[in-house]
Amino acid sequence: MNKTVVIKYPAGNIQSVLHALDRLGTQAIWTDDPEEIRSASRVIFPGVGEASSAMAYLRNSGLDEVIMSLHQPVLGICLGLQLFCRHSAENDTDCLGIFDVPVLKFEANGQYKVPHMGWNTLEATHGPLFQGLPPESYVYFVHSYYAVQSVNTCATTPYTLPFSAALQRDNFFAVQFHPEKSGKIGQQILHNFLNIK
Repeated sequence: MNKTVVIKYPAGNIQSVLHALDRLGTQAIWTDDPEEIRSASRVIFPGVGEASSAMAYLRNSGLDEVIMSLHQPVLGICLGLQLFCRHSAENDTDCLGIFDVPVLKFEANGQYKVPHMGWNTLEATHGPLFQGLPPESYVYFVHSYYAVQSVNTCATTPYTLPFSAALQRDNFFAVQFHPEKSGKIGQQILHNFLNIK
């Protein structure tokens, strides 16, 4: 059975993700039930929120172990990407460690404001999430923290410095931007994720 699950936990922006999936003809299930999550063919882990409280909820509910045990394609969005990393500077938070990457806070200066909010380009894209995208594709960001570049980086974006706009390791994918708010480019990225074999 082809079933897409969106993980339910205390983080915002869930409805936008569900609506974006609906536009692609995918009726996703929003749940925190471990068996529903494990039995899904695709799992999406979205989020807008704060790292330490989100990680505390995941650990207290056992969802941290569920997420780390998954073998199907999994997509983290925004806070989801940061929680997949090793450690976040946001309230000195140990995260899931799927990507051995630290998450740091942007430093504001005269040219750059924090949070990074608005449209920006994807660069150095590779991998299945970005197939069929035109060069210089623009996507929508809202974040104050970023994952540094690493061997798992599959897209970058410049803002004070080039950072990981997307990460991939095995069956785990993650994007710092919001595909559900990124128009046709975001729809293509979600479509690509839903069609990963």
